[in-house]
Parts: sequence; structure tokens; C-alpha cells
Amino acid sequence: MTITVNPKTLLLLVLLALLPSVGASAQRQPAVRTLPLDSIRLSDPAILADPVTRMYYMTGTGGLIWRSADLRLWEGPYVVTQFDEHSWMGPRPMIWAAELHLINGRYYYFATFTNRDMLIGTVRGNVIERRACQVLVADQPMEPYRAFGDATYLPAERPTLDGTYWRDTDGRPYMVFCGEWLYNWNGTIEKIQLKPDLSGTVGEPTVLFRASDSPWSRENGDDGRPTWNKVTDGPWLFRTTTGRLGMLWTSWVYDVYTQGVAYSASGTLDGPWIQEPEPITPPNYGHSMLFQTFEGQWMMSVHSHATDARGRTIRIPHLFKVSLDGDKLTVMDN
Repeated sequence: MTITVNPKTLLLLVLLALLPSVGASAQRQPAVRTLPLDSIRLSDPAILADPVTRMYYMTGTGGLIWRSADLRLWEGPYVVTQFDEHSWMGPRPMIWAAELHLINGRYYYFATFTNRDMLIGTVRGNVIERRACQVLVADQPMEPYRAFGDATYLPAERPTLDGTYWRDTDGRPYMVFCGEWLYNWNGTIEKIQLKPDLSGTVGEPTVLFRASDSPWSRENGDDGRPTWNKVTDGPWLFRTTTGRLGMLWTSWVYDVYTQGVAYSASGTLDGPWIQEPEPITPPNYGHSMLFQTFEGQWMMSVHSHATDARGRTIRIPHLFKVSLDGDKLTVMDN
């Protein structure tokens, strides 16, 4: 039997082989170093500009945290997550696409967790592991982040990933996330309402759009002809200075990681979402988020793919300056 391996799963296997466990039962910290950003190997970099400590905190896939005073030199990595071995995640889950959000004085850790010992089925030869988005919390940015609410936030029978936070015009908090393409064969971006204290979810998810809605993503179909790519990855919500609601998200153009943007015609999560015809960033950059520096400049953090001396794929974080002036997000430079 041939099994297709998700590229994120392959990357995490490499990371787990190189780094100590992030489980509660093994809290050894990896060696802390100070490095420039382009010397760090990290997928899905997400940066919190913390107004309380006046420091930048960067996390992402792997679940470790780096910190910096100037966005140039970064100290880390630090293990800051702890897990209950009796939860569905187990003591040492794989961690994808972690984000930090400061909300009402507390620090929330949105991430995708995978328990590789729990299997939920096989789809087209792909073994589907128990994978879902969930929220952890801490009172300080470098304190241990722990589960604090509902045992599960999203349905257990299907894999979800890349959850992010958004408060919509109705005043309610939401998690926006991806439905795994390996399971549904047409990746989705969905929303689900969060409880007011973010300790769980309310109701059922709603699909906002599907991978097949993309005008720019590409892959070769079963018949060899070009078609839309199945992957939805890394949603991030923002508003322009005119109040227009946009969403960054990532897919592929054949074998090139590529990022697009969509805008909501209604100005709310419910859309409808209108996809821009062309990618927003250069080829080989994706899974972005936005933050504002302490000096007021809007920045986009992304990662790119490269090959090291051993022929292995590595992922390198990168920052773009962006503008939110007017009706559209504009990438200013690289």
C-alpha cells in the first residue's frame, strides 16, 4: 500500500528528531542561542509584539518560542508548553502553526496539535491521525501555556489545522481554521464561534470558502491537466484602513509554495469571499501573519523553502514590510 505523507508531517518528524520533547514529562530546554532571523529554521512564524514587555515573541511549527527586542537578533528557543497525558493530545503532541494573541490581559496560544498514536481513519491511502486546533493560555508570554477549557474545540472525527483568532463585527470571538485536504480532498477555510473567555467553542463550523475557489493555485489533476490545488493553509484576518476585511491564506502553484489574499464583500467573516486573481507575495513565501512594530510599521512574517547541504528542505522565517492603506494590503519590499 502506498501512503502519501503530508509535507508538514514530514517536517515535524525531522524537528522532533532534532529537538527535545515539548511534553510535560520532559521539560529540558534546548540550548538557548542568539541568532539573526535568517539563521533560524522555523515554519509558520508568528510574531506577537507585546506592549506589556516591549518585546517581540515568535513561535510557529514545533511549539518553541524565540524573543527579540529589535526583530534582528532572536534569543531562543524556549519550551513553553505543557500537556496533560490524559487529554486527547497526549503528553507530547506534534505542534503546527502556533500563534500568540494578547487578549484582555492574558496570552492565548492557538495551535494545531497532533496525537500520532490516535488514528481516525484512512482516506485514499492516507492514514489520518488525530489532529485539531485548540487554545492554551498563560498569564505571561514566557510562562507555560496549558489547556484550560473544553477537552475539544473541534470535531474529533476529522482533522483540522492552522486555527487563528478573529473578533467579528458582531462582537463575538471566532476561530478561523482549515479543514485538512488529505481528508476532504478539497481543503476548506472555516469559522467556529468561541466562548467569550475562549475556553471552548459554540455551535458547529461554517465553511467560508474552499481550495477550489482559488484562481491562482495549480496542480496537475488525475488526467494530467492543470487544475486547482487541494491545499488550504495558514489563514490570517486583517482590516485595511478603510475597514475592508481581508484574509491571507496559502496553497501551492505546482511545487511552489504560494500565498494569496481574499476580501469579504460583506465586511464580515460570512463573506462572500472574493479571491484576488494573483498571489500577494513572491513565489516560495507563505503561511503569513501580520503584526505592527512598536514604531507603527505593519509587517508580514512568512517562511520560505530552501535546500541545505544535505539536500533536506529547510524553512526560513522572513519579514516583509506591508501597507494597509486604502482598500488593499500591499507588500512594500522584501
